[in-house]
Amino acid sequence: MTFGNSAAIRSASENGTKPVITVEAMNLTIRRVVVANTYGASRVVEEGEPPRSAVFTAPEGLAQSLVWRTEPVPSLNYYGSDPTTVMRSVLPQPGGTSLIVLTIPPDSAYADPSFDPVVAAAESAKHSPGLAELFESDNPGMHTTSTVDYDIKRQRRPSVREVHAIRGISFVINHGDAVVLEGELWLELTDGEVRLTAGDVVVQHGTRHAWRNRSDKPATLLAVLIGARDARSEDGR
Repeated sequence: MTFGNSAAIRSASENGTKPVITVEAMNLTIRRVVVANTYGASRVVEEGEPPRSAVFTAPEGLAQSLVWRTEPVPSLNYYGSDPTTVMRSVLPQPGGTSLIVLTIPPDSAYADPSFDPVVAAAESAKHSPGLAELFESDNPGMHTTSTVDYDIKRQRRPSVREVHAIRGISFVINHGDAVVLEGELWLELTDGEVRLTAGDVVVQHGTRHAWRNRSDKPATLLAVLIGARDARSEDGR
């Protein structure tokens, strides 16, 4: 998937043709490659655009791709089914995971006269079930999830390549010769905020937060959400 200009998408849809999704600012294409052990050998079993990918029309430039998800006790066996197409929520259950790539437009997109909050709410409910309901109505963008999140801005390629096996499910996103997610974001918290640039990784523990893009260019974030229990509700703290 290539995240792109929603005006071009609307134009293509109105003409009855399949939208061509492009964006010059990011030029980030999501190509999911699934590898598994079949018939005694490791091999590519599926590749292409993740089916749970969407480019929003409100705001223009917002795009999301649910690349993969796992159940609380994932299986290494692959039966050909896509776990992203049958889920009811983009948020994982405790012990489960969700891998999401998110492109966030500049904050100015929300102030644009063409921005329609009603359309935005409907698109969010459609493409982000389970998460859309958690956004605060009196503080747009702020939300809290019962997950531990690894939010990755940039990861450089390793200096040594080796063949190995892992008794688990691995997530890897590749852009060119290195794992690169571009842009600049501000993570707003209840108490303070932090500016993030390429090379930064955030580890969140169920914190209330909002992603802000105060620059003039889109920014893309890769997030691994791990479902967790909320100990505060269990011990009263």
